[in-house]
Amino acid sequence: MIAGLHFLVTAKHCEIADLTQLTQTASLVDTTARLVHGLQRERGLSNLYLAPSGESVLAPLQAQVNHCLAMEDDLRTRYESLGTPTGRPGHGARLFNRVAYAVQGLDALATLRDRVASRQWQAPQATAGYVKLIAGLLAVVFEAADSAADPDVSRLLVTLFNFMQGKELTGQERALGSALFASGRADAGQQQRWLHIIDSQARCFQISQEFANPDALAHMRSHDATHVLADIEHLRRVGCTTPPGNTLDTAHSPRWFELCTHRMDAMRTCEEQLVATLLTLCEAKMQTARQDIAQWTRLQNQSLATTLSPLDPTAADFFDAKGPTAPPVQAAGQPVDGPATHGPLLGKTILDLVHEQNLRLQAMEAELDTARASLQERKVIERAKGLLMAHRQLSEDGAHKLMRQTAMHQGKKMLDVAQAVLSMAHVLPLQGSDGA
Repeated sequence: MIAGLHFLVTAKHCEIADLTQLTQTASLVDTTARLVHGLQRERGLSNLYLAPSGESVLAPLQAQVNHCLAMEDDLRTRYESLGTPTGRPGHGARLFNRVAYAVQGLDALATLRDRVASRQWQAPQATAGYVKLIAGLLAVVFEAADSAADPDVSRLLVTLFNFMQGKELTGQERALGSALFASGRADAGQQQRWLHIIDSQARCFQISQEFANPDALAHMRSHDATHVLADIEHLRRVGCTTPPGNTLDTAHSPRWFELCTHRMDAMRTCEEQLVATLLTLCEAKMQTARQDIAQWTRLQNQSLATTLSPLDPTAADFFDAKGPTAPPVQAAGQPVDGPATHGPLLGKTILDLVHEQNLRLQAMEAELDTARASLQERKVIERAKGLLMAHRQLSEDGAHKLMRQTAMHQGKKMLDVAQAVLSMAHVLPLQGSDGA
């Protein structure tokens, strides 16, 4: 008959397998972050190239494209490793759907580059193309964070995803500002878009800091140089407050690009530090799990030499009110009392070990609920925005602005407004229909 300790050891092996998969996911996130950073720079250079006198950046643009092609190959290799038949199942269908969408975008990237090189597209079209592709790549990171089974790893992935999303919005701001300054004329629509990007960017960085551990928080706060931010704020005011139709100094375009690039390069360094922290965390947790397995295996080997009697105290503890009991039912987010001290590991009963493991798993589940709440909130808000865009023919900025204004006027959270929008989906009229 197989002893209960055998299943505890098996559970630890499953935990190690999960952590191994998380390490693989961390490497995927790192490769994605490197390619996204490269594409963000390629997007910015494309905007400069598509300006009236942009031929001078053609060589740097072509060099950046070649750089991105090499990173793209690395990412495709990572994607292929996720889908190998020998890999341990665990990634959900949503993750593989996201990967399929990202691969489709990568396949179409050559067409985007051809249209930029031949100047078939103007800067807004090119920017929209890069934004769509990068959003697909970041969606893979989002699903990876949502599927993480360890709370510490999950929180760090949530931190990393929101930081990467904030950095992407910084890249969009770089592209928009470069193009607007290069055009030499203020535009009301572009200025409104710029203000929306600044607001969304701040929210992403706020969420990333809320979930960051002290080390990660220190990394994130170290990336902004005061003098660079001051210069960026000055050019933001110039670009966003100049009356529509008035002249903008085209000389601001390369300076704006330089400042934002400096900031984004510093952010990339922070990304690397966060990924390194993530990998170190996974390895430390695997090492702890391996040590537990070694200790429990020794205990299992010792117990094989004896036969457990129905009158043995270890068995009697199961029904003894004074012995270890099943862990209490716990509401998400509430603390769990730690197990009583039983002495060295080899002096514990199997039931003690099961009890402690149950308490640890319950605490982990509560932490996971907290980390995933942020991701679920984002999903609800994005779905509500999409619904408003479809039914009211609004832009993404317009849908977000409508929801934000409604939340402010009603004194509610954005999540509450989003849930209300989704609950009314069946009665929302299409723009131009009889009910419009």
